[in-house]
Amino acid sequence: MALSSELTKKIIELGLDPIYVEKVATSTIAEDLAGGEDVTSVATIPSEQRSIAEYRNRRAGVVAGLYIAAAVLEVGGITSYEILVDEGTYVHEGLTLIRATSSTRKLLLTERTALNFLGRLSGIATLTRRWVDEVSEFGVSIRDTRKTTPGLRELEKFAVRIGGGVNHRMSLSDAALIKDNHVVAAGGVKQAFDAVRQKYPNLPLEVEVDSLKQLKEVVEAGAELVLLDNMSLEQCRAAVTIAAGRTKLEASGNLTLENAKAYAKTGVDFLAVGALTHSAPVFDIGLDLRME
Repeated sequence: MALSSELTKKIIELGLDPIYVEKVATSTIAEDLAGGEDVTSVATIPSEQRSIAEYRNRRAGVVAGLYIAAAVLEVGGITSYEILVDEGTYVHEGLTLIRATSSTRKLLLTERTALNFLGRLSGIATLTRRWVDEVSEFGVSIRDTRKTTPGLRELEKFAVRIGGGVNHRMSLSDAALIKDNHVVAAGGVKQAFDAVRQKYPNLPLEVEVDSLKQLKEVVEAGAELVLLDNMSLEQCRAAVTIAAGRTKLEASGNLTLENAKAYAKTGVDFLAVGALTHSAPVFDIGLDLRME
């Protein structure tokens, strides 16, 4: 079942690909059915019975994935629903986020898949907002990584944006990031930098360094963005002095909410936080059902 034109338009406005969203919604419902049917609902619920389902958050936080949940509903044959809050809204406990009216069987078929997306994406957005708020006074950006759930990168990076963070590269092809293993294979950080710049002169290029000596090399070579790998606060402060505004700097490794302000205060431009997507707690959202 194709997504409605209204939902398709909204998904595009959010910076997502509606074809991808429909595919993910379809495949996850298919995964739940595993080629069969919802045996419990078929056995216990008359096919003509209709209900009202309300998706409510059980704790406070930032909501993300409402229109992904809507795609799940539509793929599951539910067309009568309302989204009652905006993406990125900070909600207090107990708010109704989505209300849907349909066949009880359809509502229960789509329940877990929709909740999985809402819980996962809202959890990422909520954690991202905590990081963003923690360093808001310093003008540093919170950035994600490629440490995402396989197959869900577009959605998880969307949730980071909803939470106020910014995305690093989406794939290996849209930007270059020279890491330690590339340096070893190329024979040095300068050699790796020159090789990428020659092969892909127009692509964004970031270089990972683990020493101030390497930093000096790549700054002199003209690097526009440098990732400071597992550097201490003292090293980050020294790196900012060395760069002197000639390149942007991204701190990565050993970052926590507890030390985020200290690293932001060093003057770096970005904090790279893999935990946004690989360790975000699931946001508690449930579905309450009542007869129509």
